[in-house]
This record gives sequence, structure tokens and C-alpha cells, in this order.
Amino acid sequence: MCLLGLLAPACVAENTPQITLDTNETLFTVLTAMNACGYDEELNVSDPVRLNVRAEVDQHLRVSDEAQTIANDMCEFYRAHTGPDSGRDLAHFVSLALYLEGPPHFLPKVKEDQLPPDAAAIAGFAALLERFYDKAGIHAIWERHKAQIAALTDRYHEPLSKMLFDTEIYLKLPSAGYLGRAFTIYVDVMAAPGQTNARNYGTDYYVVISPVGNSLKMDQIRHTYLHYLLDPQAAKYPTSVKRLEPLLESVKSAPMDDVFKTDMSLLVIESLIRAVEARTAGTKKTLEGERIQAVDDAMAQGFILTRYFYDALIAFEKDPAGIRSAFQEMLDKIDVKREARRASEVEFAQAAAPELLHLSRRNQAQVLTTAEKRLSAGDPKSAQELAQQALDENLGDQGRALFILAQVAVYNKDMKNAREYFERAIEAAKEPKVVAWSHVYLGRIFDLQEEREAALEQYRAALSAASAVPEVKAAAQRGIDQPYEPPATAAR
Repeated sequence: MCLLGLLAPACVAENTPQITLDTNETLFTVLTAMNACGYDEELNVSDPVRLNVRAEVDQHLRVSDEAQTIANDMCEFYRAHTGPDSGRDLAHFVSLALYLEGPPHFLPKVKEDQLPPDAAAIAGFAALLERFYDKAGIHAIWERHKAQIAALTDRYHEPLSKMLFDTEIYLKLPSAGYLGRAFTIYVDVMAAPGQTNARNYGTDYYVVISPVGNSLKMDQIRHTYLHYLLDPQAAKYPTSVKRLEPLLESVKSAPMDDVFKTDMSLLVIESLIRAVEARTAGTKKTLEGERIQAVDDAMAQGFILTRYFYDALIAFEKDPAGIRSAFQEMLDKIDVKREARRASEVEFAQAAAPELLHLSRRNQAQVLTTAEKRLSAGDPKSAQELAQQALDENLGDQGRALFILAQVAVYNKDMKNAREYFERAIEAAKEPKVVAWSHVYLGRIFDLQEEREAALEQYRAALSAASAVPEVKAAAQRGIDQPYEPPATAAR
């Protein structure tokens, strides 16, 4: 069922924001295969449908030697790629399932090198899944139980509608403004009911849940929905976020996931989300002390801006402006020194609960690689747009994005901006090759401006940075041997 904005009856346009509550046969097949291979987590408290499906699959395997052989091969792969943490294993296979086309072939939706790392590590499971699906009669089993599984979604419709409404009203931020983005909740019975998995792939957000009894897990769904609404905000203000990066020093010893210790935009948004959750926790009768405790717990895990945002939200609640308008002001009012002092007074917990939402940066390399291809194809305008997108959304190696923008400037004979971008690329790049080539290009620019000593300094820096990149070494040495002169037939 497709929920548009605040649960309108249908999704009517391709570029419409979609909020969907549904079931999924591909996900069901992957999770059923895991069960066939020994995934027994929380079996005793699972929905009865899970037990019935397992029994039916087992029956198919017992009466067919071919099916049993296929299952054995699949399970051998499964056991070789799983470990003692069943929750972690489940997360990996859910990630893969979300990247597979539907049955019967279960082909990846993208090239293997574009899969998230956790899914790429088990991509071979998809090929084995096709034969298992066929010989174990999974489609017929799915058809028999599809209505029962779909019925579970009915429990969520009313509370989900209320959650979406309340969240959007609090933030004064309607999801109708999120064109081309998707938020999908999949309900399935074949995973442990104690587990909830959430994923972010580019502009798409997913939550996979296995409810049992009256447990609806709305808090987990809401947490991911807050990411869906708030994640884009940080990308709009890269300069304001970058100003806060010194605060990352304060969280090096925090127990939270390392991704928050290296990406300020993620730390900012997670802190804001924790603050929103604390401000809206419980009912109007909930004691302020309980909300402050939630803030303190978040701070102790390393989300050190939670208290700042909690206080800022008190003022926000009284202002008619929505979060889209208020967010930049919130960022700009953060006193870095004050928050660093506050963080220094926090006694970090020994451990942190794992973050519910697994973030995927699968589009990072893809965006920059496409930008490079467009530039090589003589399309500097598209290359510039893609590289700028990578910068604005903090995708991939920022130095590489700056290097592409510098090359575009060279293409356009804009030496002033080319020089600036190359200098910034040297400071930001993680790849030695990008650093070295930036020095070479800077040397050529200085040569063209008849600043020979500055050019030689850049060529020598390129040699130092080139390491084992022979083409860069050759270009740098040519620059040292004689001043650069562009080819007479060069387009730029």
C-alpha cells in the first residue's frame, strides 16, 4: 500500500514523495533461505507463520534430492559468510535483499561494485537463491501465506498515520516537499521479532520489521522517518557544518559507531534527532526529568550536541517557522568552544546501543566516477554539476570532487578558479594520486603565468606525493626539465 504525504490513497506521480507500508517476496525469500540454513533466532516468540513456512520448506527439501542438494550448496555459502552475531548476519542479508530484483532470478539492481559493502560481501548468495526458490517451491509457499503476512501491516496503518502526522506537525515540515524520495516499511515474519533493520540508500529509506503480538515498534520507525526528513537539511549548509568539525575531537573516545566520529553532518543530524525524540517523548504528563535523562543518555553515547538542540527546540516550538527555515540558525548559533567544554564534562558510557539506521554511501564513487566520465566525453557542464553535488552532499572523497571542479575550470580556461580548486583538492584529498596531479596542474598554471620558481616547487611536491604513480612522476619531471607549454592543438 502506497502512502502519499500524510497517507493519501495512492502515489500518483513518479516524482512524488512515497511513504509505503508493504510486504516483499524477495525479502521473504532471502529470510526463508536463512531459516532453511539454520537461522533460528527468537524462533520461540515468532509469529506462527514463520514456523509454518519453515515446516513447508523442510517438507519440499525432504521429498526432492535435487532440492536438498541445492539447499546444501546454498547453506554452505551461508555458513561460510555468517558469524556468532546473528543480528549482524541478518542486517547483511536484509541489505542484500533490498538490492535484488524480484523473483525468479534475483539479479542485483546495480553493478556489484555499486553494492553497499555488507551486501557486496555476500552477493554470491543471490545466484544460489534462484535455484532454491524454484526447487523448494518458495513462490507457492509465499502465495499461501501472503495474505497472513499482509494482514500484519493492517496493525500499523493507524499508528503509522498518527506518527507521520505528529512528526511532520512538530517539525512543521510536510513530507510533500520531498519529491523523488521514498520511505518504505516492509513487514515480514521470517526474521527475529526482536530485530529491526533500517537502511538508507541515497534518497531511499527502508525499515524492515517482524512484529509479534502487539509490538509495533513505532519508535524505531519514527527514528528512521526523522532521518528521512532531516538528513537533507545538513547537506544544504556545508559551510555551517564544516565550522563544527573541531568538535569531532571531543568524541574520539565515545562508544558510538565510528561513522559519527568522522562525519560532522551525521553527528549533527543524529544529535538533533535524539533531541527531537527527547522533546516529544511520552505524553504531556511526562516529567521533564525523564526527558533530560534521555538527553543525558544520548550525550553519554557521544551525541554531544543533543543538549544544545534540546534547548534550541524549546524556542523552536514557540516559533511559527518550520525546521527547514530554523535549522541554519540553529547551526550558526552553536558555540564550538562552549560545546567542546560541555563535551569534556561528559562521562562517556562503556558501550552504546547500535545505531538503528545503517547508512550506505553507495552513490559516492558512482557520482564522482560519472563526473569523470562526462568530463572525458567533453561534457564539462554535467561533470561540474555532479562534482558540485558530491561536495554539497558530502559524497565520497571531497578532494576528488574538488579536483574534478578544477579540471572543469581548466577546460573553461578559468585559471583563477582552477588554481583555487587544485589548492583545496591538495588539502582535502585522500588519494595520493589526486594530490600529486593537483601539484602538477598547479605547476603548469604557474608556468603559464611565468612564475617559474613557484612552478618548480609544485612539480617537486608532485614527485614527493606521487609515490608509485609513474605517469605523474613523468609529468612532474617534464615540468622540472622545462616550462610547460600547452599543445598547439589543445582544446583548452
